Amino acid sequence: MHHEQSSYPRIEIGGRLTLESIEAVADGAPIVLSSAARKRVASAHAFVEERFRSGEPIYGVTTGFGRLANVPVEPDDTERLQLNLVRSHAAGTGPLLERRVVRAAGLLRVNALAAGHSGVHPRTLDLLVELLNRGVTPCVPSQGSVGASGDLAPLAHMTLTLVGEGEAWYRGERLSSSVALERAGLQPVRLGPKEGLALVNGTQVMTAVAALGVMRSQRLAASADVIGAMSLEAFLGSDRVFDRRINELRPHAGQARVAENLRAVLAGSEIVESHRECGRVQDPYSYRCIPVVHGAVRDAIEHTRSVVETEANSVTDNPLVFADDGVFLSGGNFHGEPVALVLDFLKLAIGELASISERRLYLLLNAEERDLPLFLTGRSGVQSGLMIVQYTAAALVNENKVLAWPASVDSIPTSAGQEDHVSMGMTAANVLPRVLDNVEGALACELLGALAATDFRRPLRSGGGTQAAYDVARREIAALGEDRSPAPDIERARSLIASGSLTNAAEKAVGIAL
Repeated sequence: MHHEQSSYPRIEIGGRLTLESIEAVADGAPIVLSSAARKRVASAHAFVEERFRSGEPIYGVTTGFGRLANVPVEPDDTERLQLNLVRSHAAGTGPLLERRVVRAAGLLRVNALAAGHSGVHPRTLDLLVELLNRGVTPCVPSQGSVGASGDLAPLAHMTLTLVGEGEAWYRGERLSSSVALERAGLQPVRLGPKEGLALVNGTQVMTAVAALGVMRSQRLAASADVIGAMSLEAFLGSDRVFDRRINELRPHAGQARVAENLRAVLAGSEIVESHRECGRVQDPYSYRCIPVVHGAVRDAIEHTRSVVETEANSVTDNPLVFADDGVFLSGGNFHGEPVALVLDFLKLAIGELASISERRLYLLLNAEERDLPLFLTGRSGVQSGLMIVQYTAAALVNENKVLAWPASVDSIPTSAGQEDHVSMGMTAANVLPRVLDNVEGALACELLGALAATDFRRPLRSGGGTQAAYDVARREIAALGEDRSPAPDIERARSLIASGSLTNAAEKAVGIAL
């Protein structure tokens, strides 16, 4: 998005980024460097130039890279050294990353460089800022990073655009970077000492995927609470399991939050009250254990959020410049292990929302003992109703079981053994959006079941929150009569979940954030 068209407020870089601000920039918000950040960057750059002129051996500044760290490089070759680094490392392949991810990664790169420990020229940082503000988005292949010296290949592809090479998106067109820069009124930079290394070292790409994934996970968790409540209500499930006294005896934060959410959205339900004295003691686990399972997922999301926010505000290139102390320090901040582990954790955890959702749908479709017709059709036999919608949910859950396999348990040494343990965090990052898509799809299938089952409970009214969600959904998805293709209905249900419409309606009705 071009900054002149942005409806977002400008975000200042130089303090602490939140995941909300990362998502805002991914969606088009402009940024500006704080004056303090600009001073830090200028000071670090001056120190790099001073040491470079002294001829002191400095990794990646007056030497080669990786296994070539002990090979000296002549001062006259410094620009070629940095440019060759960027060109040679742009070895990615596979589908391009979404532009939102590349924008988020660009912001994280700006934020890391703005800390003043990387040594880039201020004009290089200014160009990175303007790429975001003018809507020039590098084309970045999604595969090629092993997540150890950070995301070398993806970041190198991003850096190519800065030097006028590679390709970039501008105003909906995929162009050569040189043309994209020219149309945006920008000039490419020439790389000075350490700049290529500073621009390709770091964990910003996997962290960008993680940041956007956490935000989406939070919305899916809220949607799961609403849809789970709708299903439980239509299933004639017991709301006693949401009693505060039960959940206070297992004081996990997520469990308490989910129990509170379901108490709120079901309050005032005539359907729940209609079977209060039915004598049924317990429901199957997929209903009875909603606070426990959904709550554990929420706690996993919160842990992931904490790690990702810390990483988003970290400096992860190498070597690091400490201008005030007059030293360069080589370390391993670029290793992606913290992010790799939580990416694996998140995709495993969020998949549980789909797993338990599919079980609730299965029970709704097979609840004749609870006065619901088989497959939720009034003409069973002639019609199949929602029979195959559960198959779809099962297929999505099965795919998540494959995708949940952790990438971070693997390590394949690189750089002739210099980089002998790697995180594989980008592999987990590339899989996460597919897992989130599958969770959204499974919840959409459950929503169709909850709506159809609720129709058989009328004229009794639902709870305040579940009724509001039902009303919003029924405006988009017609009641089930004659058999029809459920595929368009699944897509409409997905849209209600993805847009937040379903959750927003419930929140407005009950007056709390879910």
